Order: sequence, then C-alpha cells, then structure tokens
Amino acid sequence: MMAEVEGKSGVKSMNMIEAINSALDIMLKRDENTVIMGEDVGYFGGVFRATAGLQEKYGKTRVFDTPISECGIIGVGVGMAAYGLRPVPEIQFADYIYPGLDQLVSEAARIRYRSAEDYVCPMTVRSPFGGGIFGGQTHSQSPESMFTHICGIKTVIPSSPHDAKGLLIAAIEDNDPVVFFEPKRIYNGPFSGYYDRPVEPWSKHEDSQVPEDYYRIDLGKAKILREGEALTVLAYGTMVHVAQAVVAEVGIDAEIIDLRTLLPLDIETIEKSVEKTGRCMVIHEATRTSGFGAEIAALVQERCFYHLEAPVERVTGFDTPYPHSLEWAYFPGPIRIGQALEKIMKE
Repeated sequence: MMAEVEGKSGVKSMNMIEAINSALDIMLKRDENTVIMGEDVGYFGGVFRATAGLQEKYGKTRVFDTPISECGIIGVGVGMAAYGLRPVPEIQFADYIYPGLDQLVSEAARIRYRSAEDYVCPMTVRSPFGGGIFGGQTHSQSPESMFTHICGIKTVIPSSPHDAKGLLIAAIEDNDPVVFFEPKRIYNGPFSGYYDRPVEPWSKHEDSQVPEDYYRIDLGKAKILREGEALTVLAYGTMVHVAQAVVAEVGIDAEIIDLRTLLPLDIETIEKSVEKTGRCMVIHEATRTSGFGAEIAALVQERCFYHLEAPVERVTGFDTPYPHSLEWAYFPGPIRIGQALEKIMKE
C-alpha cells in the first residue's frame, strides 16, 4: 500500500469544512482543469460554506452555480471529465443524489471500460451525508453502500479534517469517478454519541492539525486509530468517534480501525487485525439490511473463519425511514454499542 505523502508547509488548526475548502483551493490553483459546480457553490459558497471564497478567487468559469438538477449536474460533470477536465460537482445533500444515479451508473462508472480506456472520468462528487442536524428524511440519509455496489466508482468517507483534505486531493487527482461523502455531523467537531455532551471544537483534537499546503492520502488505505488485542472495531465517518468514546468508557482493549475508503477497501488491514483479536464489530449509521457492514461481515467470515471466536457483530441504524423527532434513537449510540460489546466479549 502507498504511504501518505505530505507537504512541508506550516500546519494550521482546521475544522472539516475548512480542510475541505483548503483542498479545493489547492487543486484549483494546481490544476487549471479543476472546476467546481453545484447548487449555491459559487456566490453563496455552499450551504455549509465549504466552497466559500473560491468563486471570488478563481472566477465564475472555474466555480459556478448550476440549476437545481442533480442529473444535470452529474451528467455535465461526466461530459467535462471525458473532455479532459477534473470536475468536482457538489450534491447539496446525499439524499438528492438519486436523480443523478443513471449518470453515475451508466456513464461515469462505465466510460473507461466501454471506451477501452480511450476515455476516463476523473470526476469527484462531493456530498454531505448522514444525520445530526435534524434534517428529517430528505436531508439525513446514508446511501454509501449503494455506491460500493457499482463497479467503477470509488467511495470515500473521511472522519477528520486532516484526512478530509488529504483524501479529497487524492480523489480529485484520481482518473476514475469518486463519490466523496462528508459526514456533516462532524463538520465542526467530533461527535461522541452522547446527547447530553456538547461537541468539542476540532481545535482541541490532534486530527485538526492540517498542513496548509498540498498533501494527499492515497485511497484504499485504512487507519488504525487504537491498537488492541481483544476485539476489532471497524467504523467510518461519524461512527469512528462514537466507537472511540464508547470503547474508552467501557474499557475494552479494542483495536479501532477507520476504514476511510469503502471502495477500494483495505481488506488486508482488516484481516490482519481480526486474525490477531479473534472478534470483529462493524458500526455504521446506515440501515442494517444490505448496509456496508453486511459486506464486511461476509469478507471477514470468508477470510478469517478459523480465527474467529465469535460471530461478527453489527451495530447500525434501523430498517425504517429516517425519523426526524427520534433521530438520536436511530443513531448507533453508547447504549446499543455497549450492549453489543458485552455480547461479543461473552461469546
């Protein structure tokens, strides 16, 4: 696996929005073929301000607003990419990405194969995903597993400002289409999963220290956040921080791995960890049935069967429409994760 490659510039404390903005700024400056487009990304700077100031700096032909048409945004992006540009379309919320699925599945994902590599699609689709802002059913979905099922598309989900910048730069430089989901619940600070505990700002955490200049984190490489011997915990996005908080409180010697990219998946790191610990738990916010945890459970079963001392455990969202008023009950939180930890350690 490739190692992280970082620049030698100064380091600055950033939240995730600022880190994403910095990555976009650097790529616009480094590569004149990079363009950003989407609803309100230009003059307004994005609904979460991730593109703030970029149109003013690079002009309306490099950072521009589009009509409210997700199929149009992604479809135009595919054409731009085939032509030689590196478009970075923003879908305002992941829930809105469905009208553009045909363009992603039938065009972006297949263009390299169908053209015998005469054309590629270096397009990165950014989108906030997941719950945490009481956005209800149309602003809170976690559709990541849908994209891991599409051959030809890479799926990336960062969990910190440092990783968000490095992974986004790598995604934009990639010659294949990437869906880059940003967990909006941790835009401004990591989230422990405890309703009665306020979110601390990123500035108090080591992963907020972000190099100001160019660096990249190669796709397909997981990150071991905590080494342990008793259990392997796999998570991504917001759930990384929930897992860390619960494991610390329960006091289990768990190894916590942040997947960072779901496709390509760093199965080698997962396999090595499970062979050591003999137990595996997967945590994600998306619904349980056909969630990405099911794929991980199958892979671990296939590759690590003779090392497992207990069935692979999943802690996920429920198989229900996303509840607005019961959002906090829907999230995998300390109670459900704690119960699952107790169960798997007894087996």
